[in-house]
Amino acid sequence: MIVEVKVPSPGESISEVELTSWLVKDGDIVSVDQELAEIESDKATLSLNAVESGKISIKIPEGETVKVGSVACTIDTDFADEAKAVQVAGIQSFDKEEKEAPEDEKKKVKESVETGEKTGYENIKVTPLARNIMEEEGLSVDDIIKGLKKLTAKEVQKVKEMTSDVTEAGSGLVKESSRGISRKKMSQLRKKLAQRLVSVKNETAMLTTFNEVDMSQIIGLRKKYQTAFIEKHNIKLGFMSFFIKASAVALAEFPVVNSMIDGTDILTPDYVDVSVAVQSPKGLMVPVIRNVEALSLAGIESELKRLAGKAREGKLTMNEMKGGTFTVTNGGIFGSMLSTPLINPPQSAILGMHNIVERPVAVNGKVEVRPVMYVALSYDHRLIDGKDSVGFLVKVKEMLEDPMRILFGGGDPFKAVLDL
Repeated sequence: MIVEVKVPSPGESISEVELTSWLVKDGDIVSVDQELAEIESDKATLSLNAVESGKISIKIPEGETVKVGSVACTIDTDFADEAKAVQVAGIQSFDKEEKEAPEDEKKKVKESVETGEKTGYENIKVTPLARNIMEEEGLSVDDIIKGLKKLTAKEVQKVKEMTSDVTEAGSGLVKESSRGISRKKMSQLRKKLAQRLVSVKNETAMLTTFNEVDMSQIIGLRKKYQTAFIEKHNIKLGFMSFFIKASAVALAEFPVVNSMIDGTDILTPDYVDVSVAVQSPKGLMVPVIRNVEALSLAGIESELKRLAGKAREGKLTMNEMKGGTFTVTNGGIFGSMLSTPLINPPQSAILGMHNIVERPVAVNGKVEVRPVMYVALSYDHRLIDGKDSVGFLVKVKEMLEDPMRILFGGGDPFKAVLDL
């Protein structure tokens, strides 16, 4: 029986997707639930899975933009028994190899890792850490090479750079220049991002206000408690969690910054869902951390790690990117000193972080060198006045320069203790 595998819908309002790559070949025997291809929409990347076991027949080539519901491939279930046999044979073969691997074989593997002999990959360099892992697992260089399912542009570019460095170092000459131009199709994600960025400039009265933050207290806090934080929460304490939490506290005092325009109405949620801009191989992704006002720094860090990891793997779901009442973006990780971040519609404001640089500042009438970060708040002036935007950013600055204020709703901790 022939079973059709149709292109799934990534979510409402999405009618077209791009079939970016096939993970199997035409005529391959596949098993039920096996990943067959990767599909990319203007919002997320998802997998196309086999609905039955059997022999696959591909109907749509890679790189094609197709309608949701189109037949991507068919599976001949008459070959289902063959698929099961292949799967069982693979498991049995793996178990047999594991049980029958003698000590002298492991010794040969170790020698091949150390010397590169008898592997056919004598020119491959193996780092000490990689060598130790390979010895522990009984893997040779040949096993690693054969285990690679696919090469990405990252690996190719790395080899290209290494080859270029070796060639130039050996000859002492500059490579011959090239004037070629490459052309590739713009992805659905990039198309949608381009449309949204243009609409922000055309449909909002965007304005940006700036301030600077002395990061001494946060840097000292992280240095003092980082080890204990990792031991308890099994995650590092970063800078971004402080900014996200401080923003949530400040938004409670300036709720209009957390609002959005809906026609002629103003919507103001009583919660804070922070969208976090994450750079992924396929473009800028903006997953959402829900109810930040109720999360601790450890909770925020945990969500950041989970969502950023899924973004880089292209595994974010639609629900993980829906909503969001305020956005935080960190251009500082790329070395940016200052920028005017673009609002993420339908939100009305976005906070931009930048790099930390030691700068001379006046402290109690004396010049001192302090680690300083410039911060920027872009906002929709149709909704947010200067008083609220500047007040919000000053409140964030106060909490970052004195993190104890975060525990007291942004207020002075000494006044809270003295009940003033």
